[in-house]
Amino acid sequence: MNELSQHELSQQQCEACSFDAPRVSHSEIERFKAAIPDWQIVERDGIMQLERPFTFRNFKQALAFTNRIGELAEEAGHHPALLTEWGKVTVTWWSHAIKGLHKNDFILAARTDEVAESNVRAD
Repeated sequence: MNELSQHELSQQQCEACSFDAPRVSHSEIERFKAAIPDWQIVERDGIMQLERPFTFRNFKQALAFTNRIGELAEEAGHHPALLTEWGKVTVTWWSHAIKGLHKNDFILAARTDEVAESNVRAD
């Protein structure tokens, strides 16, 4: 299987995800995770999730990032858990309908990374 870059992953289309959509396979997890190495796979209540903390200089920057990720989520119709603290935002993606990870979660994690990178360039 060929390697996938973060940008290539972020450019893929999200699919509608219903309760009977397939979760990603182990090999897909390995392939997609390689494109977003800063994300961790965590398990909560038996549900696999993608999670990454992002750090900022202050609360205002953290809140602006939170709002941008909220806009990204609305555009995709797929919503993460967002924990905003002073100088830190923890983003957690998973597919609620299937109680696990779907390809969409990896696509949106890659897009989240791009938002973070554009924030760094804008500073």
